[in-house]
Amino acid sequence: MSASKAEAGWHPASWRDRTAGQIPAYRDQQRAEAVMAELARLPPLVTSWEVDALRDQLALAGEGKAFVLQGGDCAESFADCRSDAIVTKLKILLQMSVVIVSGLKRPVVRVGRMAGQYAKPRSTDTETRGAETLPSYRGDIINRNAFTPQDREPDPELMLRAYERSALTLNFVRSLIDGGFADLHHPENWDLDWVQHSPLAEQYHRLVQTVSDGLDFFESLTGKSIDQVRRVDFFTGHEGLHLPYEQAQTRFIERRQGWYDLTTHFPWIGVRTSQPASAHVEYFRGISNPIGLKIGPDTSPAALRGLLQTLNPTNRAGRLTLIHRLGAARIRKVLPELIATVSEAGAHVVWICDPMHGNTETATSGLKTRRLENIVAELEAAFEVHRAAGSHLGGVHLELTGEHVTECTGGARGLTDSDLERGYRTQVDPRLNYEQAMEVALRIAGHGRGV
Repeated sequence: MSASKAEAGWHPASWRDRTAGQIPAYRDQQRAEAVMAELARLPPLVTSWEVDALRDQLALAGEGKAFVLQGGDCAESFADCRSDAIVTKLKILLQMSVVIVSGLKRPVVRVGRMAGQYAKPRSTDTETRGAETLPSYRGDIINRNAFTPQDREPDPELMLRAYERSALTLNFVRSLIDGGFADLHHPENWDLDWVQHSPLAEQYHRLVQTVSDGLDFFESLTGKSIDQVRRVDFFTGHEGLHLPYEQAQTRFIERRQGWYDLTTHFPWIGVRTSQPASAHVEYFRGISNPIGLKIGPDTSPAALRGLLQTLNPTNRAGRLTLIHRLGAARIRKVLPELIATVSEAGAHVVWICDPMHGNTETATSGLKTRRLENIVAELEAAFEVHRAAGSHLGGVHLELTGEHVTECTGGARGLTDSDLERGYRTQVDPRLNYEQAMEVALRIAGHGRGV
C-alpha cells in the first residue's frame, strides 16, 4: 500500500466501514468471502497500462481535443454473451465513431458499456406481483430475473459467472480489433442489416465514402499507409456498483505504486450511490483508474465541491469524469451552476452528457420508455450550455443496442408508444436502437468545431 493511501486510511475493503447502498446481503456470507478470494486469485480482466492509456485520452477530451463515445446495454445479461450480440454492439459503436470523427474532426475515445455491466441499482428493494413480494432483480451478477424465491435470492456464485462472461467478451473484442475488424479502410465490415433500408442509410454511406476517399487520397499522395486507422483503441466501462466484485479484482501495481480496479478500464459511480460519505465514494477514492461520477439535478454545489476534492485531491487531468444526467426540461437551469462550481474550484474534469436517464418516462402500456426528441434536446442543450460557459462537452453516454428493438420512441421511423411491445427486449431500461443511435451520432457530428 502506498504511503498516501495508508495515511488516508484507505485499503480495498475500507468501504465496508461505510453505508453501502444498493448492495444486498448474502445469506451465506462465508461462501461470498470464498468467491471473492477465488476472484482475487484469477487473472485481471484488464491491465494497468490500458487503464493509464485511457486516462491520457480522457485528459485530451477534457481540453476539447477528443470526444468520448460511451455506449452499450443498460444491463448486460449472461444469455447475451454471444458472438453475434457482441459484434453488433461493436459495429454500431464503430459506425457512430466514424460519423463523429468526420464531423468534429477530432479523435473519438470509444468506451463500451460492456464486459461487466451486470449490476443495476433499483428504486426499491422488493417487487410485488399479486400477493407475492420478492427481492428486486439487481442484475445477473447478483440474482436472476425470474420471479421466484430461488431466483431472486442473491447468489455469490454469480460473481464468478460475471467474471467469466466479461473475460469472454473482452477476449472476443480484442481479437476482432487486433484482427483488423476496426480498420477504417474497410468500414463495410461494420454494416448492419438496417443500412439496406434505413432512411439514414444514404447519408451514412456518403459520409463513409468521403472518409474512405480521403484515406486513399492521402496514402496515394504520400506513398505511406495510415497505420493508426487500421486498429483502434477500445475500452470498457461499467457502473462499479457491486463493491464485493470490484474489491476482489483490485490489485496493487508495484511499478505504478497504485491500486487499480482491474475488472474494467473505466468504472463509474451512479447517482444513487454518490453521497460523499458513501461506501462507493470511499472505494473509488483509492483506485488509480480514471473514474466517472454521475451527477443529477439534486447534486448540490456543496456536495460537488466535496466530491471533487475527495475523488481527485491532486487535480490530475483525466482522472475524474462528470457525467451529467439532468433531463431535457431541467438542463438549462441546472447545468450552468454545476459548471460554475467546477470552474471556481479550478478542477480538471471531463464533462460527459448522459441524455438518457433524465428522460425516462412510463408509456400508457406501463412500459418504461424514452423519447428521442427529449434525448436530442438534452444533448443539444448540453453543447450550447457548455459553449456559453467556456467549457467543453467532452463526450456522450448512451444506452443503446445494434439490434432492431423498439424501446425508445421517435426517430427516422417515427416509433410511437403503440410500437413499443413489438420489440421490447431490455431487462431494465429502454435503449436506443441502431437507427436512433445513428441519428444521435449525426447530430453530434453536426456541431463540427464549435464544441
